[in-house]
Amino acid sequence: MTPSFPTEQKVIVDAMVAVFEKSGEGILITHSAGGEPSWETAMCSDKVKAIISLEPGAFPFPKGEVPPTEETTSLFPAVGEEVSREDFMRLTKIPIVLYYGDNIPSGSKPVANWGQDNWRTRLNLARKWAAVMKKYGGDVEIVYLPDVGVKGSTHFMMADLNNVEVADVMKRWIKSKGLAR
Repeated sequence: MTPSFPTEQKVIVDAMVAVFEKSGEGILITHSAGGEPSWETAMCSDKVKAIISLEPGAFPFPKGEVPPTEETTSLFPAVGEEVSREDFMRLTKIPIVLYYGDNIPSGSKPVANWGQDNWRTRLNLARKWAAVMKKYGGDVEIVYLPDVGVKGSTHFMMADLNNVEVADVMKRWIKSKGLAR
């Protein structure tokens, strides 16, 4: 799920909602730019029971609560998307976990390497989003994999040599939320 334009995102969301309507309840697992349509999919379908997102870069905020865009050297600033409070509140009803890999700088100051700075600002935006979600009762966790002992993860952690370790962390989260069958 990697949309390029809003019209493509609508097609992706409509398709994902149709998949959940046909297949039934499930966990939506996304990666990178696929995070953005995942939020909308969950806002449109009560069949999405949880979201696991690997390094998402975009986040919906309730109207009037989108944080300012952070200064960055990246060509692609991390910008929050404004949605209705009603749509946003739908996300607070399901557990959500975000995973981020290694080599993401921390802090509020831009770094020279624009690729690294791109993910610094996106992780910062994720933390702001999680705080707003929690303010409204949402169940959101952000896991920086090195902090839980999983090192060596790139942006494509599902294809890295340590992908079994990443999957194990995901499985533990699924079990902890009572979502395992």
